[in-house]
Amino acid sequence: MSVNLKDFEKPEYFVNRELSWLKFDERVLSEARDKTLPLFERLKFLSITSSNLDEFFMVRVASLKDQVHAGYEKPDIAGLTPKDQLKQISITTHDLVKHQYSTLRRSILPALEKAGLHVVEHHEDFNEKQAEFIDRYFEDNVYPVLTPMAMDSSRPFPLIRNKTLNIGLLIEKKDKKKNKEILEFATVQVPSVLPRLVMIPSDKEGDKTVTLMEEVIERNIGKLFLGNKVVCANPYRIMRNADLSIEEEGAEDLLEEIEKQLKKRQWGEVIRLEVEEKADPRLLKILKKEFEVKEEDIFPIAGPIDLTMLMKVYGLEGFGQYKESSYAPPQPVAAFPAGKDVFSVIREGDVFLHHPYMSFDPVVSFVKQAAKDPDVLAIKQTLYRVSGNSPIIKALAQAAENGKQVSVLVELKARFDEENNIVWAKMLEKAGCHVIYGLLGLKTHSKITLVVRREETGIRRYVHLATGNYNDSTAKLYTDCGICTCDERFGEDATAVFNMLSGYSEPKHWNKLIVAPLWMKDRFVSLIGREAENAKKGLPAKITAKMNSLCDPVIISALYHASSCGVEINLLVRGICCLKVGIPGISENIHVRSIVGNFLEHARIFDFCNAGDDEFYMGSADWMPRNLDRRVEIVFPVEDDAIKKKLAHILELEFADNVKAHLLQPDGTYEKPDKRGKIQVNSQLSFCEEEVEKTKEIKRKEKAENERVFVPAEPAQDLEEENAAPRQG
Repeated sequence: MSVNLKDFEKPEYFVNRELSWLKFDERVLSEARDKTLPLFERLKFLSITSSNLDEFFMVRVASLKDQVHAGYEKPDIAGLTPKDQLKQISITTHDLVKHQYSTLRRSILPALEKAGLHVVEHHEDFNEKQAEFIDRYFEDNVYPVLTPMAMDSSRPFPLIRNKTLNIGLLIEKKDKKKNKEILEFATVQVPSVLPRLVMIPSDKEGDKTVTLMEEVIERNIGKLFLGNKVVCANPYRIMRNADLSIEEEGAEDLLEEIEKQLKKRQWGEVIRLEVEEKADPRLLKILKKEFEVKEEDIFPIAGPIDLTMLMKVYGLEGFGQYKESSYAPPQPVAAFPAGKDVFSVIREGDVFLHHPYMSFDPVVSFVKQAAKDPDVLAIKQTLYRVSGNSPIIKALAQAAENGKQVSVLVELKARFDEENNIVWAKMLEKAGCHVIYGLLGLKTHSKITLVVRREETGIRRYVHLATGNYNDSTAKLYTDCGICTCDERFGEDATAVFNMLSGYSEPKHWNKLIVAPLWMKDRFVSLIGREAENAKKGLPAKITAKMNSLCDPVIISALYHASSCGVEINLLVRGICCLKVGIPGISENIHVRSIVGNFLEHARIFDFCNAGDDEFYMGSADWMPRNLDRRVEIVFPVEDDAIKKKLAHILELEFADNVKAHLLQPDGTYEKPDKRGKIQVNSQLSFCEEEVEKTKEIKRKEKAENERVFVPAEPAQDLEEENAAPRQG
């Protein structure tokens, strides 16, 4: 009997996507509040909550405001209209910001004082020595850079750029015609070209004292308006709509269209105004009017505006004892033995890579060696986000210069990396690469590299497939998995993917790769449905899945159905989760956890029990409509038994984590597991230790092998002596 999944799509069964995302930022904030963590690590998590919230407003809140302006009133899966969502988001984010600054003031700053780092928040608190230093520093370094901008009858309100920190002022001037004092508005941008953090003299030897650039400017603000009285000076910052609206159908050149839209990002609608909590009401009234913001979009800030600057504090030298020990990922010598040719290793069998626990160097070496190898004929690769000084980009450019056929899909629509990717696209084109900008209306988010090589047996294709980006910088921070294979079935599919991207050619059949938006969602629904049928038959039935986000209503409905049939479902969802646990008869068999640790959980791994013959998949796609319906994504089966065991171990260890895990409760909150009487398991730390120990063990064996002493046979004439008198010792 066919199942109607629509029966499981009731609004009360779902959590709103945006409110779920804010729950994730609350989990990050809970790490900043955790006093068992080293102080500077808590500082880092507090900074991350701020950068997360910035992106949330610029994209998600901006999108909802666009919907409201367009008169869109259709409810989401949880039954909330855009207006409803904005109302709840405003309440939640105001509370979140209060908790951020409560954490800073009541916990972080006092702890920093004890650690010997003093933060002077207000210029009125400078002592005489500090004030003298600040004034000289202002004259020498700051004053020449500043540009005060006033507003009066001849000068309109100045254009304020997105996310810039500014100081708003009211200046008292004499109106000679009316013979009375009047107030005029002025603003000064805190220059981003100068360091926000300023080191100043300390009272205590050995300690460090810092202040913020806005305090340096505020103390000397009168020097910018000589002859006038500064009535008040208060920092503020605005957030603009940064969601790009690109009409691809009408764009003859996508690259030019995106460049044009990027400029507009700086001047989009103001969706958030942060202002110093003690700001003069008259100044606030002007800002509110000129930026056309509503009361619910104004955030009074009880401390420094924009806590992302705390990463600068984290970077200060001399406080290593308050940080986690840095982890240097070892070379995966078990996967790629030193000095051995990359291609020969892959020919021996599929190779598994687990970052950042293993170094990302083998992936870079794979492309570098392909670029130099005279037998390599072609390299094809998708690039979504790359680092600022990417060795992979350089290798691709070199490969083209070496006469190889190089095709690169550079995704220009990778949010907030658009500008960076435009630069790389132009550079690759200049080097002679064939650069593709993706399919109309779709983002290409898949992570795949294809190397075509001429060998004695004929043409062989080598493929790298992964869950993460080809970014050597984030590979040190994001947990991702990948495989290298020369299985011809994967090679054929990889060729088909690139032909589809460059020439719109879809093959008649696929061997192994599961591709979105073609049929990936249907395949996942089918796999989930198979577990439900097995449960009904009394066969082993279980689903274990790890991803970044879960909000696709069809997938969630399929999971609800499977759960109602008795399938045990364990989900590791780092961020957004629109699914509810513990609904009687619906989701009682579903358990959800989120891990927030030093590394950002980014891998997508799926394990379907299949009546005891487990099927494992990895890939680039989360269970979200955007990934399954509006992006080119790749999920691939893992068929090597040794790699299957490694994936099973990864999932097992992460579901045993009781240090960094947060468990979803039926009321929608997340709680840390009860560790009382239990061995503490920090999965990320365990993976680091395992990889280091594995590398040491291999090196110990190699050393023992190299140092083995072979005793030469005794000369024939000494045999009698040896037999007569055995040697001592």
